[in-house]
Amino acid sequence: MTQLSDTQAIILSAAAQRPERIALPLPDSLRGGAAAKVVGAMIAKGLIEEVEANSRRGEPLWRETGDGHGTTLVATDAGLAAIGIEPDDAETAPTITTEAPKADPTPDAASEAAQSTRTPRAGTKQSALIAMLRAPEGATIEEITAATGWQAHTVRGAIAGALKKKFGLDVTSEKVEARGRVYRIV
Repeated sequence: MTQLSDTQAIILSAAAQRPERIALPLPDSLRGGAAAKVVGAMIAKGLIEEVEANSRRGEPLWRETGDGHGTTLVATDAGLAAIGIEPDDAETAPTITTEAPKADPTPDAASEAAQSTRTPRAGTKQSALIAMLRAPEGATIEEITAATGWQAHTVRGAIAGALKKKFGLDVTSEKVEARGRVYRIV
């Protein structure tokens, strides 16, 4: 199955709900070069394709071709399959319910789900950070900054953002007399 970024999943989900599976307009936060890069990657993966826009129907334009015509972006069957929608189901777009979930998942179940779906790449500074925190002795901010070359605020941000939120790891800290504040992955 194709790995999608959050932005790609949002674009494909919105396209699946629109007539003709049109992927435009893109999210407001995606503009300029970033939009071109995301769209280019999605076209390369076969998730969306450029088709001639029908100006009579008011289809939004992605770009002009130079000969007075324009193109729009349409989600492909592969793009819909990547978000779990079968191409036959595309005619009946999924409905979005506004009901709250019936039961919140337990924190343990949520962290296990997050940890099973995302894993850091080997050989990166992030994987080195995780290895240091998984060691029985843990690591201090100063030790991590020396090993990664990051600044202290970047280390704290990586622990709170990437490790806790993105990967669902349980990072604890405690004050150790000789070392200061020591962080560990439980």
